[in-house]
Amino acid sequence: MSMHGADGGGGTDALAVLELLAQHAPPGRFEALLRDARRSGMPEGELARLERAVQLATGISTSFSRREQREAGLAALVDTARDLTFPYDLDSLLRVITRRARRLLDFDMAYVSLRTAGGSSYIHTTEGSLTGLTSGLRVLDGHGLGGEAHAHGEPAWSADYLEDDRFSHAEVIDEVVRAEGLHAIMAVPLRSGETTVGALYGADRRVRHYTPDEIGLMSSLADLAAVAIEKAGLLDQTRAEVTELELDSSRARTSLTRMRHVSEAHSRIMNLVLSGGDLCNVAKAAGDALDGTVMIRDPGGRSLASGGDIPGLDEESVAKASLDAHAGRRPVVTGDNTWVAPVIAGSEDLGVLVIRTATGLTGEDERLLELAAQSVAFLLLMQRSTAVAEGPVRDELLDDLLADPQHAPQQIVQRARRLGIDLRKPHVLVVARPEGGEQGRAVVWASSYAYRMSGLKTVQGGCIVLLLPGIDASAAAQAVSGELSPLLGHPVSVGAAGPGWSPDSAARMYLEATRCLDAMSALGGSGSAASVQDLGFLGLLLSDDHDVDGFIESAIGPVLDYDAERFTDLTRTLEAYFASGASPTNAAEELHVHPNTVSRRLERIGELLGAEWQKPGQVLEVQLALRLQRTRDVLARQRGTDPARPSAQDRDRATP
Repeated sequence: MSMHGADGGGGTDALAVLELLAQHAPPGRFEALLRDARRSGMPEGELARLERAVQLATGISTSFSRREQREAGLAALVDTARDLTFPYDLDSLLRVITRRARRLLDFDMAYVSLRTAGGSSYIHTTEGSLTGLTSGLRVLDGHGLGGEAHAHGEPAWSADYLEDDRFSHAEVIDEVVRAEGLHAIMAVPLRSGETTVGALYGADRRVRHYTPDEIGLMSSLADLAAVAIEKAGLLDQTRAEVTELELDSSRARTSLTRMRHVSEAHSRIMNLVLSGGDLCNVAKAAGDALDGTVMIRDPGGRSLASGGDIPGLDEESVAKASLDAHAGRRPVVTGDNTWVAPVIAGSEDLGVLVIRTATGLTGEDERLLELAAQSVAFLLLMQRSTAVAEGPVRDELLDDLLADPQHAPQQIVQRARRLGIDLRKPHVLVVARPEGGEQGRAVVWASSYAYRMSGLKTVQGGCIVLLLPGIDASAAAQAVSGELSPLLGHPVSVGAAGPGWSPDSAARMYLEATRCLDAMSALGGSGSAASVQDLGFLGLLLSDDHDVDGFIESAIGPVLDYDAERFTDLTRTLEAYFASGASPTNAAEELHVHPNTVSRRLERIGELLGAEWQKPGQVLEVQLALRLQRTRDVLARQRGTDPARPSAQDRDRATP
């Protein structure tokens, strides 16, 4: 009876244990069942069997819990593996890994350290940090749990890190651990093949003994993370390479566009050259292509053509840059976005291109500048070749113009028109005599210069003769001297006369220019440049037409005009002044005026004639002009004509 009761009671208690086990009851429910059995006075044998049943049930429940935890961990790993297949960048990937590690193993804090090429590690990403001290923290190898995990290639952990003396501690790590309030820490190496790239950490703010399952789960997560980190690194590298390839492609397209621009601009400039364009058109085309203003200069620094003005040009810097450009045979920058490019034909210096741009020049722009300089050199050589080819015809025409008497004037005019020269427009004549050295180089230059200036050239008596369009003989003489003297490297004497307005005036101007040249030599002025007008009264004597009116006008014209317009006596005062030996007092007595009046009149004369009017050379011309004017007035009265001098306006209107 009792045995059955015992069996029945034991079966009932065992059934209760099985029911709790089936319900997945927590361990407290089993403990409560045992307490109730003890309080009810259950026999010891039955109580022992119940305790054994509870023990077995608790083991089974724990086993089930571990299996469920392992299954949950494996499911979380699968989810993590799937998440890590997305194309994260490294920062985003490490944030995903630390977040997963913290949730997967219920850590208070998780973080990842990465190794550097120098052998140290630094904390890259954290999750659950309270102080922010861990971000960027650097640790040398061999310290802390990370150093242990790296050294052995296996996980390392401690239930209470600060109290654990199994590891080599670093003060900087311990300070952060104290600040964060951490106790239990686990470090698992992140391995990519045989290389450890960092470590994955989990930490708790309580003492915690990690189970083998937890350590294994953390290791599996670390292995997945290492593979993902390697993939992210490769992806970042690929992205960087793709970006670099895109940049290279963009640079190549930009370079190709610029090269096409250079080629097209060079083609336009060369088409201008080949179609007979002049230097001005080439300068403007080059300036448009380079977005600047281009000036073409000869070897002496004089402007041959320009596409516009270059304000504030530092001539000293340009001269130095010209030397450097020819020495290096490449463009040179002088500052303020001003460049100088050499114009070279072989070893011959033909001049320079000066350009001012709004912005700096790129490499392609510099190449275009070099090509533009080559085009200018080609044009100059073409002009020289054309001038040399047409030289005999032009020389023969000018020889015929200088002949006395002139042969077939009408035919000469027609021949000149065929060469593009209108002899009925004003011309001046220049005679240049090289003072020593070779004449051949000067003759070649003269052919090119005459062609460039739309004039004529010949050689007579060892001198170069140029018939050039224009009305200023003095300026023409200075221009010829300024170009030819530096070219030859020795002085050149230049005389000029004109202007002339008809074909038959060439011979007369040639005689006057030759006399002017001889007069300068006789006066010790070899190597100088002047016109007949520049010689004053000597020019009057040397001139064939003896332009008395022109001489008087140049010497005292302003004084005569002043008297005519204001009815003053400045001319009479001058005559009295010179007649009295340049004494204002004696002149005042002769004029019956106060000396101060004479002084004021002389001051006015100085304003009209210039401050140097009383210097010996100009005084002589003033006195001679006064004598000529007085003589002309006397002769006019004897002939019964009006001696009045025409006004300046009338003379200007009468000038052809």
